[in-house]
Amino acid sequence: MNVAVRRGFAQRCIGAALFRPDVYEEVEADRSANTQATLVVLLSAVAAGLGTIANHGATGVLWYTAAALASWYVWAAIAYWIGTRLLAVPSTEADHGQLLRTIGFSSAPGVLRLFAFVPGIGAWVFLASTLWMLVAMVVAVRHALDYCTIGRAVAVCAIGFPFYAVILAYSLFLLGPWLI
Repeated sequence: MNVAVRRGFAQRCIGAALFRPDVYEEVEADRSANTQATLVVLLSAVAAGLGTIANHGATGVLWYTAAALASWYVWAAIAYWIGTRLLAVPSTEADHGQLLRTIGFSSAPGVLRLFAFVPGIGAWVFLASTLWMLVAMVVAVRHALDYCTIGRAVAVCAIGFPFYAVILAYSLFLLGPWLI
């Protein structure tokens, strides 16, 4: 890819949050974007931890960050396996890194979780940003796996997301009651 047409980090995050296919294609192809994808996941996780700091303190921030990094890696591996083995199409060509990058950037809406501390709307902010991230994950999976339609990407996420959700739920269980 021509360096001159690469977007900056913030532009990539915004584009990913806005479901821009060209951003996901760019990130998929840019092997040097692994660090940026990791940073997006970290920012989203730290925002979630800070958004619930009143309930969990600094330990919560660390826990959310560790759980997010682990679940992101596992989710990308699960999506890779499902997408390239169970639901592959002739055009499917991907590696684990492509899914790590695109799914990492699909975490961009998670930075809104920072506002989960606001009384009365905190739980709604958390829920809305989580659903937004899920939709972005579908877009990310579609582009990483080179699917022509969104249906297969939805299927990959529908099959794989429960595993991802269990990891996050388990981490929250270990952290203690989660009440915003």
